[in-house]
Amino acid sequence: MLTLINANTMTPPIAPVGLDYIAGAAKKAGIDVDIVDLCLADNPDDVLRNYFAAHNPQLVGISFRNVDDCFWPSAQWFVPGLADIVGKVKNLTDAPVVLGGVGFSIFGRRIVEYTGADFGIVGDGEQATVLLYNQLKSAKRFENVDGLIWRNGNVICSNKPVWPRQLSLPTERDAIDNVTYFKRGGQGGIETKRGCNRHCIYCADPLAKGTAIRLRRPAEVADEVEALLAQGINVLHICDGEFNIPGHHASAVCEEFIRRSFGDRLRWYTYMSIVPFDAKLAAAMRKAGCVGIDFTTDSASPVMLKTYRHRYSQKDIASAVQLCRENGITVMMDLLLGGPGETPQTLAETINFIKEIGPDCAGAPLGMRIYPGTKVADMVTAEGPLETNPNIKREYDGPVDFFKPTFYISSLLGARPAKLVKDLIAGDRRFFEPMEESTPEDKTDHNYNDNTALVNAIAKGARGAYWDILRKLRNN
Repeated sequence: MLTLINANTMTPPIAPVGLDYIAGAAKKAGIDVDIVDLCLADNPDDVLRNYFAAHNPQLVGISFRNVDDCFWPSAQWFVPGLADIVGKVKNLTDAPVVLGGVGFSIFGRRIVEYTGADFGIVGDGEQATVLLYNQLKSAKRFENVDGLIWRNGNVICSNKPVWPRQLSLPTERDAIDNVTYFKRGGQGGIETKRGCNRHCIYCADPLAKGTAIRLRRPAEVADEVEALLAQGINVLHICDGEFNIPGHHASAVCEEFIRRSFGDRLRWYTYMSIVPFDAKLAAAMRKAGCVGIDFTTDSASPVMLKTYRHRYSQKDIASAVQLCRENGITVMMDLLLGGPGETPQTLAETINFIKEIGPDCAGAPLGMRIYPGTKVADMVTAEGPLETNPNIKREYDGPVDFFKPTFYISSLLGARPAKLVKDLIAGDRRFFEPMEESTPEDKTDHNYNDNTALVNAIAKGARGAYWDILRKLRNN
């Protein structure tokens, strides 16, 4: 038996889509699978004790979705909590423990070392988990399992990441309690692709999902939607890093959704890049059921767009908003303020431009999470000693360690950068403002973790992307 544990206890609860996929792949391989979902448990410790008192699995997989909340100044780090869960599981069963998930894949080796887990899988987990399970029952040739981090005596070995070129995922979506997640979390989730071939200076997606874009067949994606609709889940979020990269695949998915008349039965949201996005794609998305787009905008300053390595302009940003307006799609602009070289002038240029083009809402968080292996990590390292670097913000003591929540905020913004951003926003309710370090309890941002207002709204029947629910709360 394979036991899969959801270790993500953030609220509102997000359905563990990856765990659902892995369970489906294992079942197809003839493996008995159990799900232990700590996110939906009133007392996770009791759930673990009661489960392992009655079950003796051959392998325990633990999904780790988020390393931290990626927001400054909250900077909540979730790895110690994972280590606690691993320790409890290892005290309750002799079965080896394997870790996986997007968050895990960014820091795989470090997390295995920190938590004491037996194994980890970097990259896609569907095939690798099945291969590991079978190796444990036979020759134990762990070097043959792509993506596996494993222990050879006192040495931790790392195999090449597992990013299969042909991406096909189970569509049944019947392993986890999607209905309860929809009730408590307000949306379901699907993937249409994995991987990212862009070169943004800060993003960890290529580290976790690979640098080659791997596409699912549109018909397979639609089959998965049908399975969720049959469970009563009619509001979805497409979990791709950017739905419209590549644009031809986004169009093909929309065409399949339209062919199946999903636009009459389904509302969905997605993340998108500013480009490519034209009138034809916008119309197709709306007809296919899209009601909201969260654009990875980051900045509207040409200087900062170049620094971030984005290939779009102010004109493209304005066009994206206009196309959404023309097609009845709610639009969110997600900014990333305070990166290398940000000045009061570039901040003002961005915020004033966003005000002018008028999206429905805009996220204005301050601080760029630094991940090892990204360009911004190289840039900050080249600036000199990390411990005395005025651009680095952190809540932990000791040496600077990008494993822990560490942020870049340009020192050119002065001693109170969050106040500077708020002053520029000047009370415009369309903006989710950054929190100030001196008043972290003042919830002006859109950090979804432990967001009481969001949880209460969903309990009262709100459904949709969290930014859209929060936007509506502000407008009531």
